Amino acid sequence: MSIPKKGTRKIIVDGEPFIWLIRRQATNCQADYTDGHIHVAVEHATEHGSVLVIITDRLHPQGYSLTNSEFVPIQPQDGVTEVRAWRIEPRYEITPVTPKDVALWIKQAMQIGWLPKKSGITFEVRVIDNSIIKAAM
Repeated sequence: MSIPKKGTRKIIVDGEPFIWLIRRQATNCQADYTDGHIHVAVEHATEHGSVLVIITDRLHPQGYSLTNSEFVPIQPQDGVTEVRAWRIEPRYEITPVTPKDVALWIKQAMQIGWLPKKSGITFEVRVIDNSIIKAAM
């Protein structure tokens, strides 16, 4: 299995080319439920092998779960004191995933057993405090 090439970014880690992708649109779980974290898919750029899925500890910017958002009243402009509309605002600051983060996570994944050039099942890891652990399947 491979990730779609459209929208991917290239990165070189230890002399090896990789491509990585973050979905632009949040999944239902990311947007509606408490699993609103950013997921990153990575694979070797030139050789087909195992895909690395990184489940980060960073909130997805489109996540609207009650755990990371709050309803704020919109004050009417026409002088009426009654609130007629609400907007959703995140409670926490959204931290973007940078290429530097992805490079670090790729190195850590290879240290714990990801073989990017060898075919196999998806290798899934979770980020906890800027370190990764292999996710339970």
